[in-house]
Amino acid sequence: MPTHPAILAATDPAQGHGGFIGWILDLMDTLGEVGVGVAILLETFLPPIPSEAVLPGAGFLAYEGRMNVWLAWLAATVGSVIGAWIWYAIGAALGRDRTRRLVGRLPLLDYDDFDKAEAYFVKWGGVAVLLGRCVPLVRSFVSIPAGIEKMPFWRFTAYTTLGSGVWNGLWVGLGFGFGPAIAPVLDRWSGLLSNIVLVLLALLVAWFVVKRIRRRRMRASHVTD
Repeated sequence: MPTHPAILAATDPAQGHGGFIGWILDLMDTLGEVGVGVAILLETFLPPIPSEAVLPGAGFLAYEGRMNVWLAWLAATVGSVIGAWIWYAIGAALGRDRTRRLVGRLPLLDYDDFDKAEAYFVKWGGVAVLLGRCVPLVRSFVSIPAGIEKMPFWRFTAYTTLGSGVWNGLWVGLGFGFGPAIAPVLDRWSGLLSNIVLVLLALLVAWFVVKRIRRRRMRASHVTD
């Protein structure tokens, strides 16, 4: 009788995963808690690496006694924060004026868009950073506007640590708490949830593009009249 993939995952977290994901899971198995931190640091810069698939692998390893669950969670959170610091530094290096000029030159955007986004971030930046750490794709780039607007570094770090800690704790905890039993659920639903979020983001982008094109056409028609 063939062994269920979930049982194999408990003894070999890379089992059933090929390519880069398999390599990441094997990295955690080899380096332990340090590998977890490295994996999440890479995930910060390579959004196609879903933390929802990586972090439960760390939980499985902790369930098997091959790493400490608290140290795995801590390493994942440290990796998240370091990655966020790097993106924050990139945003700070770009600066407000340079970014505003860049936005004004982009198709379908103008300076008014930057000004509105800036006003929104000044008002809700802390909440955006906190909640953004729990949203696929967004969590990789929400640090950039924080750097551009020079959000106080200690405040940015606190929001990032809290949001990342909750997110990482959820997925590591699921892998540790349920062991092999959670694997079929994660295989089915973690990817689905990420895809739903990405589809919603794509729809928002499409809505923005359509709305902006219509506005440009209306402006052009008024000028013609």
